[in-house]
Amino acid sequence: MDVTEFEDLIDRLGEDLSRWPDDRRLPAEELLACSDAARALLDEARILRRALAAPPERAPAGLADRIAAAAAKLKNDAAEPRTEGETAGS
Repeated sequence: MDVTEFEDLIDRLGEDLSRWPDDRRLPAEELLACSDAARALLDEARILRRALAAPPERAPAGLADRIAAAAAKLKNDAAEPRTEGETAGS
């Protein structure tokens, strides 16, 4: 087994090698014993699984309202006619 095949198996079977069929798990374990790249892939998959299993992050209260207000202000600022002699930066 090479690292590319190992990565494909992680994508298809998950990062829990104990759930893999013996004919795939045993070569994967051998690869892990000698490959830094394979160990890094497995670590990344485990980190991703934990991140996806974590409770969702909540936005601070009022964030959506502040974004909408800022967008409306930008829209209004862009719609205001400029007077003669006024430049974009003033």
